[in-house]
Amino acid sequence: MVSIPPPGFRALPLSIAQLSLSAVLKCGQSFRWMTIPVTNPSFSELNPAFEYRLTLKDRVVCLRQTSDTLFYRGLYPTLGHGALSDSRKDDETLVWLRDYFQLDVDLLSLYDEWSIRDPVFKKIKDRFSGIRILRQDPWECLMSFVCSQNNHISRITNMVQALCTNFSSPILSLPAPDGTLSHYYPFPSPSALAGPGTATKLRSLGFGYRAEYIQRTAQMLVEMQKEGPSSNLDPEIYLRSLRTKPTDEARGALLKFVGVGRKVADCVLLMSLDKHDVVPVDTHVYQIAVKDYGLRGNKSGSKVTMTPKLYDEIQKRLSPVWGRYAGWAHSVLFTSDLKAFSEYGLETPKSESVSKKTGLPTPEPSLSPEKPRQRKPKAQSRSQTIKPEPDVIGEILTLPITPVKRKRGVIDTDVSPVPLVDSGSLAERVKQRRRTQLQPKVEPVSA
Repeated sequence: MVSIPPPGFRALPLSIAQLSLSAVLKCGQSFRWMTIPVTNPSFSELNPAFEYRLTLKDRVVCLRQTSDTLFYRGLYPTLGHGALSDSRKDDETLVWLRDYFQLDVDLLSLYDEWSIRDPVFKKIKDRFSGIRILRQDPWECLMSFVCSQNNHISRITNMVQALCTNFSSPILSLPAPDGTLSHYYPFPSPSALAGPGTATKLRSLGFGYRAEYIQRTAQMLVEMQKEGPSSNLDPEIYLRSLRTKPTDEARGALLKFVGVGRKVADCVLLMSLDKHDVVPVDTHVYQIAVKDYGLRGNKSGSKVTMTPKLYDEIQKRLSPVWGRYAGWAHSVLFTSDLKAFSEYGLETPKSESVSKKTGLPTPEPSLSPEKPRQRKPKAQSRSQTIKPEPDVIGEILTLPITPVKRKRGVIDTDVSPVPLVDSGSLAERVKQRRRTQLQPKVEPVSA
């Protein structure tokens, strides 16, 4: 049964097992999707808790999701602030969605195929369902993964957003849930990043050595297009043309750009250039290969250097396991290894909250009391006095206690244990101990 769409949205029947927005948009493929909390009286399958938004050159795409339906709409610029919906343009948005999420690929069939081929994948397929590869704009994908070098997802996201806000103009502004006005920026063009002052600006924004890579790669792309037979064409067309080239040829073309190595090139091939069998390799994938696929690890425990030989070895070991869509299967394993997804897909209590920052479930902290830490008693000399731990009376009877001699009438403010007399049964000595504890801490101690 298809859910009723929210006002202004269209409904596309689509199981969450075919596409899980909360996983696909947060697992390190794309870095510009905004997560907007949806104001609902309660969260349920029929009332999505979040809306996801992406700014294109001419519209803002808005998505919500239930277990069986993907809701979508496009918001379009007007002459002033605000947005205008257009049914004809919404048809174009649906075409874009089908292409971007590659909805012509049956993900359930692929999951079944990978589960037959790989027992490791079979263990995680139900928990990490709905993860598919995006078909992104090659230019944006290239720049995003140039930013990704020696970086983590949250910082990459901040860098990509900085490129947009500093090198492009907003196409529209919309009220945020807190009442403020949010501006929506598209990704900047190659010509916008090719200027001589770009690297200096990016260094001031914290891009470090990546600043030069971005500026010089953009400049190379613009100059390549100017020298081509159709100099008036969009410089991004060259990158899109690589979709029709063989994998090795397309990879070689990408490696010519400044700051693009094997891993960045392979990410671009997989996530924007239709090379579905390419498996990008990084430390996460190396660890997966060692743990689950028989790759010989570094016995010394020192940091591993990703040499071209090791990169090829890992890729050749993993690609045959999953077949023609090996890069897609790799993305599921990669996501399952991310710390941010450590509790993703696990059963959570009904009172579960959801992180406003990530859109991922955030389970409540456990209310079970901590177990008291057992302290190993230190070796005691016969002249030492052992002070009792609170509420651990029985231990006093089992530890070797040396009586302390005290003068009659001296007020003892220490909480040292009262020496036990040799006479009397064990029960009598326990009663004596309890009577002592019920008395004030400051009391005369008899010899």
